[in-house]
Amino acid sequence: MIEITSWLSIPDDEIGWRAARASGPGGQHVNKTSTAIELRFDVRASSLIPEDMKDRLAGLAGSRLTQDGVLILFAQGSRSQEMNRQDALERFVELLRKAAERPRRRRPTKPTYSSKLKRLDGKTRRSGVKAMRGRPTGDD
Repeated sequence: MIEITSWLSIPDDEIGWRAARASGPGGQHVNKTSTAIELRFDVRASSLIPEDMKDRLAGLAGSRLTQDGVLILFAQGSRSQEMNRQDALERFVELLRKAAERPRRRRPTKPTYSSKLKRLDGKTRRSGVKAMRGRPTGDD
């Protein structure tokens, strides 16, 4: 079990792992071994995650979430498969923890009387500056 929060743990069998060849430099080693790791987690099929959390997770995951609702994290930063597995798992847990946080509701506030006056004063000053840019009148 992977503990995400105090009320949410994901069983190991819900996470799929796949090893792949990493891209980038590394010489012969990178051509012979599959050190990159792909973590797959089916968000839509998981009954443990509440619906509102799934919606927040979809927003946070962005392009890492497929249209079928599968979260895919690809880790290839290290030359070790185990270190890449740990990296992918840490990123997965952090993503789920962020999605588990409910955003605070915004409490609408009214501007103070002083702030209204300051805003209107600024608008009046700006209006005066722009009025002075006009063509001079021949009243003199």
